[in-house]
Amino acid sequence: NTDRSTGTLASHEVAKWRGSAGLPNKALQFNFRGSAGQSFGAFASKGLFLNLMGESNDYTGKGLSGAQIVIRKPTNANVIAHENIICGNVALYGATSGELYVNGIAGERFCVRNSGALAVVEGVGDHALEYMTGGEAIILGNVGKNFGAGMSGGIGYVYDYEGTFLSKFNSDSADVEVPSTSDLLHLKSRIHEHVKYTDSELGNQIISNWEIAKTSFVKIFPRDYKRVLEAKESMEAYG
Repeated sequence: NTDRSTGTLASHEVAKWRGSAGLPNKALQFNFRGSAGQSFGAFASKGLFLNLMGESNDYTGKGLSGAQIVIRKPTNANVIAHENIICGNVALYGATSGELYVNGIAGERFCVRNSGALAVVEGVGDHALEYMTGGEAIILGNVGKNFGAGMSGGIGYVYDYEGTFLSKFNSDSADVEVPSTSDLLHLKSRIHEHVKYTDSELGNQIISNWEIAKTSFVKIFPRDYKRVLEAKESMEAYG
């Protein structure tokens, strides 16, 4: 955990060589074991695939720029993944693109100022999705207080199987909706991806009991973002 910003120097070389286009998905694959230091995968470029079997510290995926990051519990760990923290605070801070799959709970301020990355995680701490402007976060478990404060873009989904989400939600800038049929199809597809990469026990349970589980999902939709989408649809209708 003394090795900070793992993946950033490699991304610098990719950026010098290929610019913002990066490399094809998974062109550079790295497998890690153990406890990663701060800013694991920071600014990681498209084409990098960082697969960590262990745990990560704060600022995981900070400024993520197209890479894919997987954090999963070790196969010999005798713990229930979705009941334990495996990723530190402020993951995906300021991320612009890429994907993060977390086989366990992440800390506080998850996805703060995220503007384009896609994430699947099995629980988060306080202030998640704060000031988020784009991207997508799927939380397959409990959340902390002040969820979605200042959120102006992007979409959030929460598996609210205990029915406690509304008591944690900050409604100043976003609304809670029932996911549409197309939303649920998309959710199921994304959870399949999560299971593929992490072998998530919780993800498997949700997919196996989908007809029941899907009724517990809620969608967090920022009002400003919804207004923009509606205006866009209206303009397209008029040509």
